[in-house]
Amino acid sequence: MNTDAVGSMNTRLTDHDIYLFKQGTHRRLQEKLGAHLRDGGRGADFAVWAPNATGVAVSGDFNGWSPDRNRLVPRGDGSGIWEGGVPEAEKGHAYKFRITTPSGQVLEKGDPFAVRWEEPPRTASVLWDLAYQWTDKAWMASRKERNALNAPQSVYEVHLGSWKRSPDDPDRVLGFRELAHALADYVTEMGFTHVELLPVTEHPFYGSWGYQTVGYFAPCNRYGSPQDFMYFVDHLHRAGIGVIMDWVPSHFPTDAHGLAMFDGTALFEHLDIRKGFHPDWSSAIFNYGRYEVGAFLISSALFWLRTYHIDGLRVDAVASMLYLDYSREEGEWIPNKYGGNENLEAVEFLRHCNRAVYEEFPDVQTAAEESTSWPGVSRPVYLGGLGFGLKWNMGWMHDTLNYFSNDPVFRKFHHNELTFAIWYAFTENFVLPLSHDEVVHGKGSLAGKMPGDMWQKLANLRLLYGYMFGQPGKKLLFMGGEFGQWAEWNHDRSLDWHLLEDPMHSGLAAWVRDLNRYYQTCPALYERDFHPDGFMWEDCRDADQSVLSFFRRDSQGSSVLVVCNCTPVVREEYCVGVPLAGGWREVLNSDAECYGGSGVGNQGRVEAGPGGGRDFPASMLLTLPPLGVVFLEPEA
Repeated sequence: MNTDAVGSMNTRLTDHDIYLFKQGTHRRLQEKLGAHLRDGGRGADFAVWAPNATGVAVSGDFNGWSPDRNRLVPRGDGSGIWEGGVPEAEKGHAYKFRITTPSGQVLEKGDPFAVRWEEPPRTASVLWDLAYQWTDKAWMASRKERNALNAPQSVYEVHLGSWKRSPDDPDRVLGFRELAHALADYVTEMGFTHVELLPVTEHPFYGSWGYQTVGYFAPCNRYGSPQDFMYFVDHLHRAGIGVIMDWVPSHFPTDAHGLAMFDGTALFEHLDIRKGFHPDWSSAIFNYGRYEVGAFLISSALFWLRTYHIDGLRVDAVASMLYLDYSREEGEWIPNKYGGNENLEAVEFLRHCNRAVYEEFPDVQTAAEESTSWPGVSRPVYLGGLGFGLKWNMGWMHDTLNYFSNDPVFRKFHHNELTFAIWYAFTENFVLPLSHDEVVHGKGSLAGKMPGDMWQKLANLRLLYGYMFGQPGKKLLFMGGEFGQWAEWNHDRSLDWHLLEDPMHSGLAAWVRDLNRYYQTCPALYERDFHPDGFMWEDCRDADQSVLSFFRRDSQGSSVLVVCNCTPVVREEYCVGVPLAGGWREVLNSDAECYGGSGVGNQGRVEAGPGGGRDFPASMLLTLPPLGVVFLEPEA
């Protein structure tokens, strides 16, 4: 057997590193474990956590994929880390760890800390560096203000592989650098403040949209190199656009080259399938009670914020982490030590993770996709919360879409589905999402959910978006919704951009653009998103006419009136109460002809007189357009 000496030990790992690793508080594990090129670019040091292995070797392009030429040795400190050096290793070499399990089986595993992977279906990790010269200094200096809870945030949710494909080859996904320019130009034109990327972490199965992550420290190689992704973020930042990334600490795939049964034992996951296997996604669940796993995940979260200048993390499937009985029947789950269904280890992990993020990056935000009423999701850890900055309002999304899917003649019987959300709107820092989850798996597109003929469907969409921008909470819209994509989202093809050649669809896009632009210039619509003083009903009780009217207010007392007519009937001389007599400007009208509407409105201005406004000192008579929403503000 031809085996080489291991070479110098890994001087990156100190006793203090091991202490923090075992304690679960190490925040930069990727700098210590994994594969690291030596200075000069030739030779690399390797370190991998495999405490139950009986032998570990590294094989790759540098040794002809020899199964045992470069064996690693265990550290003598009980950490379970194996390490060693390979003088012949170079940047670009593919490699894997060959791990001998307690039963004698040999597993070929990718590097959990790899910063680059081969493009699927190939499964090896790739030696790479992360050198890049950033040019986004101005953005980084201003992002605390841009990401603040009292700032306007209108998020465009994007799946990079299907937003836009190559015009010459519809089967070819565009790379990070191509997408950077096209997406930045489009988002700037449309007026969104941020983009949110469905996971760009490396994933073997493209059809998982990235939610089955195998590389927690690597951008997806389908779109390019780590430096290509850095360029993508850098370019969007220079265009004034924030970049949020979906991050998935809730589960991971069971692919043979990944984290599952990494050293022949349940290392990253629970052994008992009642805690370690997710029935919905056929994937493994992290063992949040194991300190080393917590350090791995928290290091991943901080890595994207530090190395790639990511501006926020949207944490996927938080509800599945919080509840031991999530999607499980009686007898399929194990209660916690108190007999409850709460996953106490996951709760502590999320608190620890959010605390770490905000301590190191106070100018970013974390957002939870949490679909239950778990208390305090977006409240600080020191107040007993989970520590997220934001929470997706799934209840608002489901109630709102259910309401709008009804024929207008029946909407008066569902009026409470629009009014109910405000009663809990300030219990969390909510994002109002119209996300990818609502346009897949047979649910149809947003436009397809709307009742009526084509004109009514798009009018309903304009009304829906106007209602959303008027409500308290940050905004999120999945790609294609802004121009009325008819087809359900398909990750294997581009959006139907040709629809913008139709005036009705281009009109809808113009409406979203103008909503975004007005929203960002009107503090009343965003400054007090999370404070009850920022919202006041004008009338929430007009179910018979399916009309909803409310005010948004800023800290200086300025108001915007939003009135929604959810039927195709024009309402003439509709009386609304207002706090001030005098002129009110109609600043936005979803029924304007330039948006594809019928042109019904108030000719840009209404005069309010004293009295007649129920609980308000003044009132005015409005013409409410069919399936339309109007925004009015008092003249200066």
